[in-house]
Amino acid sequence: MAFFRPDRPLNLAHRGASRWAPENTLAAFRLALEQGADGFELDVHLSRDGVPVVVHDADLSRTTNGRGRVSERTVAELKALDAGAWFHPRFAGERIPTLAEVFAAFGDRARYNIELKTFSARDDGLVRAVVETVRRYGLGGAVLISSFNPLALRRAWRLAPEIPRGLLIAPDLPLPLRRAWLAPLAPHHARHLHASMIDGATVQACRRRGYAVVAWTVNAPEEMQRLIRLGVAAIITDDPAALRACLEEAGRGREAC
Repeated sequence: MAFFRPDRPLNLAHRGASRWAPENTLAAFRLALEQGADGFELDVHLSRDGVPVVVHDADLSRTTNGRGRVSERTVAELKALDAGAWFHPRFAGERIPTLAEVFAAFGDRARYNIELKTFSARDDGLVRAVVETVRRYGLGGAVLISSFNPLALRRAWRLAPEIPRGLLIAPDLPLPLRRAWLAPLAPHHARHLHASMIDGATVQACRRRGYAVVAWTVNAPEEMQRLIRLGVAAIITDDPAALRACLEEAGRGREAC
């Protein structure tokens, strides 16, 4: 699959360089590229007026000076909120970006792992809006769509079979989701596993089934080192500079970090 590199794991910055800048902002994405990330993991909700916006939580209170649900605000109302001051005063004035703004800012200089933040069985329009935005910017080859919701991935497959997809799996999910029993309903290319779920046998089993393994969210250098040795396809981290150092050391044939 073209999204991944054949020679080493991708360095994907979790919500941007979120250890050093407010998550899911243009500042965090810019810093991630400066620190050596190949691209970003970012989260997308739908505004009340149907625009894909880049924010993790359904509620605004943790990462902005607003209150209420993202889905209850228009994009203009969301753009009026401060999404940076909570992290540090020097980031005051950072805004919630739209997905289109992220694409416009970084284009094909980055890879984009877009997590669909939808947990409903019904079609809420998020998948179609994301696919249309990806196509408008001509970035299908730079995008990997992921979700914990197999039904969202199924919609993505039907709407845009050319855009690769990844199924997110966590150890605390209900058994049918943890064991990916619904996977046949949602053809996908990658398994996005919490790092604690990954060992050599898991990587080999996924490869036999044709899945790339993406590890999340990894910040300890020794864990980065372990996953690089196992040959995962990508590592998602809050600290892309630390992961870059590990990848560079591994590439020189020495113990990473």
